[in-house]
Amino acid sequence: MDAVEVSPAEARQIAVRAQLLDGSATDVLSTVRRLGFLQLDPISTVAPPQYLVLWSRLGRYRREELDRLVWQERALVEWNAFLWPVEELPLLRARMQRPASADSYARREDAYLRQHASLRRYLLRELERRGPLLGREIADHPPSRREPHRWWGARKIGLMLEVMSARGQVAVVGRRGTQRVWDLAERWYPPTERIPWPEASRRIDARRFRSQGVRLKQGRWLAHPEAAAGAVGRRLTVLSPFDQLVADRARAEALWGFRYRLEMYVPGPRREYGYYVLPILRGDRLIGRIEPVHDRRAGRLEVRGVWWEDGVRPPDLGPALRGLARWLGASLDGGWTGYVP
Repeated sequence: MDAVEVSPAEARQIAVRAQLLDGSATDVLSTVRRLGFLQLDPISTVAPPQYLVLWSRLGRYRREELDRLVWQERALVEWNAFLWPVEELPLLRARMQRPASADSYARREDAYLRQHASLRRYLLRELERRGPLLGREIADHPPSRREPHRWWGARKIGLMLEVMSARGQVAVVGRRGTQRVWDLAERWYPPTERIPWPEASRRIDARRFRSQGVRLKQGRWLAHPEAAAGAVGRRLTVLSPFDQLVADRARAEALWGFRYRLEMYVPGPRREYGYYVLPILRGDRLIGRIEPVHDRRAGRLEVRGVWWEDGVRPPDLGPALRGLARWLGASLDGGWTGYVP
């Protein structure tokens, strides 16, 4: 079946339903499988995005369930700063092992591995002999001199582990706090079928289209053949900046006329809104943005600002915010009676 052209109104409904933001999500694992992946990020002004994305769909759920699915059941795998359903591993492996001619990232990764071949061999030996290990538990490789790096510091071990992970040679097999534990990929990933990269690339694109529901092509909104339009109600929630509904900023602006940017790297005086502002979704409309902050030390959820889109009649945010505070194990600052700028 071919994609079907739909109106912008239908496209908005389909996008929300495809992302399970209509209240139809039932559990953690089936939600991640439907979304295709969860993006990882250490910033947790409210909560880390992998957890907040699930809360937007499931409401109050146990965070430990996600961790259990990754590290105990291995129903999910961590790769490239995302969590993926383990059944996606054949496609991920094809992506890890894609030819250098596939894109500039693969070329740079392979060039780095060739340039630092002795360091790569050293890490493989250390992990084989002593793994699993934190990166800091691996001693420096003397022949690889320390050199300053804007992200990785002077040690090359962290960067090399990242590159080796990207190419499927090592894997993240656990976490100690926020620190990743590494081991040989062959000891962590289960055996899978081998899929040629061109076929895997086609399947990845098809699955991404299905999870998004609609895509914009040459000014036309096209719906996935399995997508369904229809009323989505007036459910109200807030979204992580990394939520797939808004992660593609250009797509969100085209679909809703909602210009959204994450301003945490913008100097304070130049911010239009705030440091970590979340979109507000009601039904199939993005109606505003809010800046909640979870003060963990005080056990309190604060609201520092709310901004509504033009023409929006402000709804009662109390139930959604109280639900968010309960899930975080926090009290809602002031009990929330509304925000007046």
